Amino acid sequence: MAIQQIFDDASSVMTVISFATFMGIVGWTYLLHKGSDFDAAARLPFADGADQGEEH
Repeated sequence: MAIQQIFDDASSVMTVISFATFMGIVGWTYLLHKGSDFDAAARLPFADGADQGEEH
């Protein structure tokens, strides 16, 4: 019975840690991002090789 209580408590702790990590990632993405970085990343699929310094 005691081991079951330990696993139940560990499961609850991991749920809280996982939720806090998720909220941290969401906060970092939406609150601390630089719009110019995301705009540059969004244009990458349309860039030709000359912009990347690649030789053909």
